[in-house]
Amino acid sequence: MSSVDSTGADVEAPAGLAAGARALAAGDASSTQLVSAALARIEASQGTLNAFRHLRTEAALAEAAEADRRLAAGERLPLLGVPVAVKDDTDVAGMPTYFGCAGERPLATADSEAVRRLRAAGAVIVGKTNSCELGQWPFTEGPAFGATRNPWNTDHTPGGSSGGSAAAVAAGLVPAALGSDGAGSVRIPAAWTHLVGIKPQRGRISVHPHSDAFQGLTVNGPLARTVADAALLLDAVAGAHPDDPHRPPPVQASAAARRDPGRLRIALAWRPPLTLTGSAPHPDVRRAVTELAEALARLGHHVEEARPRYGLIGLGFVPRATAGIAELAALHPEPALLDARTRSVLRTGTRLGGRVVRAAREREVRQHRRIGALFHPPRGRGGPGFDVLLTPTTALPPPRIGRFDGLSAWRTDVAIAEACPYAWPWNVLGWPGINVPAGFTCDGLPVGAQLLGPSRSEERLISLAAQLEADRRWYEHRPPPFAP
Repeated sequence: MSSVDSTGADVEAPAGLAAGARALAAGDASSTQLVSAALARIEASQGTLNAFRHLRTEAALAEAAEADRRLAAGERLPLLGVPVAVKDDTDVAGMPTYFGCAGERPLATADSEAVRRLRAAGAVIVGKTNSCELGQWPFTEGPAFGATRNPWNTDHTPGGSSGGSAAAVAAGLVPAALGSDGAGSVRIPAAWTHLVGIKPQRGRISVHPHSDAFQGLTVNGPLARTVADAALLLDAVAGAHPDDPHRPPPVQASAAARRDPGRLRIALAWRPPLTLTGSAPHPDVRRAVTELAEALARLGHHVEEARPRYGLIGLGFVPRATAGIAELAALHPEPALLDARTRSVLRTGTRLGGRVVRAAREREVRQHRRIGALFHPPRGRGGPGFDVLLTPTTALPPPRIGRFDGLSAWRTDVAIAEACPYAWPWNVLGWPGINVPAGFTCDGLPVGAQLLGPSRSEERLISLAAQLEADRRWYEHRPPPFAP
């Protein structure tokens, strides 16, 4: 895939995060070349895809030149000189953090912990990608920045809320990007743009300067075209800030991507948690996920349909989600500029704050036991537990741009529950999950599947995803070149 720079010359898309790092270390490319090419691709695509809210053109080129000096001096770091992008909810010193909102915001005075770790690994951050307002919807559209479009079909959304990061990676603007996931906001856009998206264990990647983002629902996570690239980015940014309340033990994601997962017991679940819509997967989604399950069985895994005992897990999600949005919305300097649906959530979240949120969080221990019985059944009750849960990532293919325009807050929530009923329970639990590409609809739109695990199971999920990738070779499929 190529784009066209301002001179009319072709600008080749990056091979990938790991490949770019290897080329830089070997002296086969310079950081200045890679970063300049990424910026040219972004500029050429912005009128079509609209993936970015801000670019760091001058700063990124200066950092690339410095990376070249360090590489020439023999310094080696995992991502030294490689261009990446971060989502517009992430503080980058000297840039505003709009998080999809309109109006003016002050410049961040310091990097977030995730950005600090990216810089420590040597990455060059080229810009910040679009997100819907306060990350609350699975589409990336809003009056503050317009509509971010899906590179597979620009009439459709790439998903959200990390839609800008997903569009940027899927279109080859950057080899990988950081997103965040509070109800599927990494996994949903990954599914709808044919990417690997990792939602790690709560606390695996710091969300500092937030101590417990969205009442513990939201984590940061990587988006990339391959498992190896997503694992490399995860290794680069993983780790706690001294003030973080959640500190899971370290994982070695890149090593896991090179390791055979062994023979696993995999539960296939079609029934989503209770919703008001009675959602069922679209026929093309069901077909694609069925084919992926058949591939897992062919690879030697035991795959069996099962029903997780979700219970009333929504009672643990709604108060936390609305309170989290309300906390951020209340800080906006110009509330009248917020979407009417956001102002509605602000009122609801304010009412549900305090004791209701505390009660919702206290339910988490019981929810761990109930749903965790799928993986670790109580002694004397049935056979061995499953190792992995497989579900569709979404019930529907990517909707058209404008599908949610003009809807009330309630009708938006119902439409979201119909399209995306599968991802959010793992945010309540704080456990890891990975979206993997599952295939395409009859119209050529990407759909995905989730590999979900119990607490701290990233390495197993990554190994399984890498095995699937080697078999299905999804990275060979790319969207059509965008029209600059």
